[in-house]
Amino acid sequence: MGRVFVAGSINMDVVATAERHPRVGETVAGEAVLYFPGGKGANQAVASAKQGIPTTLIGRLGTDAFGKELRTFLAAQGVDLSLVKDTAGTHSGTAIITIANADNTIVVVPGANGLVDADDVAAPVLTKGDVAVSQFEIPLPAIAAFFRRARAAGATTILNPAPAKQADRALLDLVDILILNETELGALAGTELRDNDTPERFSEAARTLGRGKIVCVTLGKRGVLALVEDQPLLVPGRKVKAVDTTGAGDCFVGALASQLAIGKQLGDGLAYANVAASICVQRMGAAPAMPTAREVEDALSTRRPGEGRDP
Repeated sequence: MGRVFVAGSINMDVVATAERHPRVGETVAGEAVLYFPGGKGANQAVASAKQGIPTTLIGRLGTDAFGKELRTFLAAQGVDLSLVKDTAGTHSGTAIITIANADNTIVVVPGANGLVDADDVAAPVLTKGDVAVSQFEIPLPAIAAFFRRARAAGATTILNPAPAKQADRALLDLVDILILNETELGALAGTELRDNDTPERFSEAARTLGRGKIVCVTLGKRGVLALVEDQPLLVPGRKVKAVDTTGAGDCFVGALASQLAIGKQLGDGLAYANVAASICVQRMGAAPAMPTAREVEDALSTRRPGEGRDP
């Protein structure tokens, strides 16, 4: 069995819930303020670890109160934190999130995450069969160094290029599996995409990112579209009542990485990750909302043929 290594961000999510999102310059009354462990790296590591797969997180925390809380929480989820450094002189990553009608807006302040470097990602000893995962909440040079080492070891590389930003072709060429939503796909492909565009439109944009990699576009309730060897594969969505979509994409990434680490075929892994994400959105918070393997298996076993497909 392979292992999952996640190089990425660790944040405390400060969540305000409200009846609606404020417009620019407007103040609205909130309903509650909540604190949840998060950060895309931490979320993805928790999602993988809760599937029972050995998962190591590589990153940095500040030496503040949030840092201590985050370390305690992640350890309790079974994530290996031996490669997470405490960094003096800076605060832990923090995300300010507003949730209204199950949709969110997010402002991320990197803090210690912005100091992750090539030396940090040189620490893990990867081997063939392992899965190396990263996202865009740590510096891109560190991601490139991590993926170069993973490729040299024969590990599978997964990139979640979020939040959306431009990346050079050299980094994308180090990626085996690219997992992104329509906004992130549009940013990398240099085109504007909407969530109601046709699968053909998404496939066309994905093809511009270079051959030799698998591109998975997460489409929320519509499911997932994967471009594999230039052929589209559509995994239908599940209809559920979403209460918080904050960690859904991260849940999908971590769950898929866990399944690939144990040798599952891509199609099976995508279906598994899609169900895991559908469970996640029915709960508040990011990392705390990640389902266990038992919960995902139960949902898979009770799903009837055709259930959850959009009309």
